[in-house]
Amino acid sequence: MTTIAVLGGTGYAGGHIAREAVARGHEVTAFARHAPAERVPGVTYETGAIQDLETVRRATAHQVVVVALPARATDTGPLVDALPALAGSVVAAAGRLGVVGGAGSSLVAPDGPRLVDTPGFHDDWKPEALAHADVLEWLRGSDERLDWFCVSPSALFGAYAPGEDLGTYRTGGDLLVTKDDGSSEISGADYARAFVDEIERREHPRQRFTVGH
Repeated sequence: MTTIAVLGGTGYAGGHIAREAVARGHEVTAFARHAPAERVPGVTYETGAIQDLETVRRATAHQVVVVALPARATDTGPLVDALPALAGSVVAAAGRLGVVGGAGSSLVAPDGPRLVDTPGFHDDWKPEALAHADVLEWLRGSDERLDWFCVSPSALFGAYAPGEDLGTYRTGGDLLVTKDDGSSEISGADYARAFVDEIERREHPRQRFTVGH
């Protein structure tokens, strides 16, 4: 049993991760700015924000801290600005940091380009995709003592494209995972399986990896 804090634990990715982790017997605390209307049985809910040092202290009392938050700038600034304080607390606690990444930084071929840099990438999605790319760049340049991993989903991932729960997934390193027809998608449940598998198996230390159907 692992103690897991999920920052953004009431959102799409964070909620699925919390549900999958608690179903496997892990102790899960979900942090969010507001208490949810619906709660996953077995998950403990607390209010707080990643920019708040008290929230960081409570979260990093867990063995694994999951960041499942939007990356682009908000009224509190971009996610990347909050990472140094969180990472320092994770290192001090000898914990592990898991990050829900974006698909835009995934490569569409071994030598690139990134998905976000391809002509067909939707302009409305670019700010969030580029902000997630900044998070990944920060993680890769972080203190070697920081034990982190980042999981990037397929191109279609979210409540707007829930996909089918297949009970399986494929990984692709830095490459976007696609099907034979060129499509790229994964359900929230299968993404969460991949994420919690990494928590349990520790196969990608200080690495980003991609997942998809």
